[in-house]
Amino acid sequence: MTASGGKRFFVDGHVHIGRAALGEPIKISAAPALTVMGIIEHAAQAKGIDMIGLIDAVAPPVMRDLRKLVDTGVLHAVPGGGLSWEGRVTLLLGAEVEVGGPYGGAAHFGVFFPDLETLGAFALWLGARQTNPNLSSQRALHTTATALAAEVQGLGGMVIVNHAFTPHKGLYGNCVTHMADMLPPSLVTAVELGLSADSEMADRISELAAKTFVTNSDAHSLPKIAREYHIVRLQEASFQAYRRALLREGDDRIEANVGLWPALGKYHLSACQNCGHLWKEGAHCCSECGSKRLAIGVWNRLQDVADLDTPQSPLHRPPYRHQVPLEFVPGLGPAKRRSLLAAFKTEMNILNDVSVDDLIHVVGEKLAMQIQLARVGNMTLIAGGAGRYGKVVGSSPVLSRPSAT
Repeated sequence: MTASGGKRFFVDGHVHIGRAALGEPIKISAAPALTVMGIIEHAAQAKGIDMIGLIDAVAPPVMRDLRKLVDTGVLHAVPGGGLSWEGRVTLLLGAEVEVGGPYGGAAHFGVFFPDLETLGAFALWLGARQTNPNLSSQRALHTTATALAAEVQGLGGMVIVNHAFTPHKGLYGNCVTHMADMLPPSLVTAVELGLSADSEMADRISELAAKTFVTNSDAHSLPKIAREYHIVRLQEASFQAYRRALLREGDDRIEANVGLWPALGKYHLSACQNCGHLWKEGAHCCSECGSKRLAIGVWNRLQDVADLDTPQSPLHRPPYRHQVPLEFVPGLGPAKRRSLLAAFKTEMNILNDVSVDDLIHVVGEKLAMQIQLARVGNMTLIAGGAGRYGKVVGSSPVLSRPSAT
């Protein structure tokens, strides 16, 4: 406990559902193992995540699953909003909604509600504007981001700009250079940085100084849960306490954002969509295969939308901790990861709390030091782009951002 009485919680606020309990597809690109209970059990038992943003809860088959779990006593409504599993995991009930941009492109928004009743009311509004409400991340037709956000706020929900800088469905990466061109900033509760960006990069956009940043996994498989996450201090694990933290009201607050070095993300640098080769600045085609299909990188796009030459972080901005997940650590295979989990229970414990000496006892000094470097982000990287992740290639401290040269 802290002086303010808050408790530490690990949060991954963007986890997709692959299938409903009866097998209906929800997120086509997500793994079938991502069911409601599959997510809960993996997050609690392997990852150590305390709060999950169930981004596809609005789909009717998922709402059916959630209501059944409540009716059978597996899940319990939290007085402050959300659903609790065994007092160990709190579900935040959400939807990922795609809205067309004013000048083309489209952006994804994560919207969350305190309970199944308000989620159901939103489902009626959304279902009237989608071709197939059963599927995740569908385009909301004949509406705007402003109308979406106003509807959510009217139901007591919150609006998060999802993966704001990515070239695919990111507000800044795909639609506009100023948030107000798409919706009033006052309707936005927080901004999700997404893969390939961190706070330092985003704080080159002065209009974001008033916004809280969060980092989430956007998981499409169980192992990717908590690939990126954030740490909060809350009076209780509930929707309302979490919302207060995002709005910086009272003692509830975001303590830290934890994520990959941007270079490890799939869209950090501009690259050829055909072969993945990094795209040289000013080139009209790929120097490797000749293709003209360019995926503009987050770093490159930032040069167009940023109005500050150097980051200017506001006083309220929590630290951003660069961290490499265990699956990225060179030499740490599945057998060693299982040994670590057997000894220390969850990945959050291993990445945040276990001492180096205790790691040495389980995996030896060499791997323990590799894990320590991963925990503080000090790894040598090759940048990613065009949908291909970057790579960890060594354990020397990162001194500068990888470039396209």
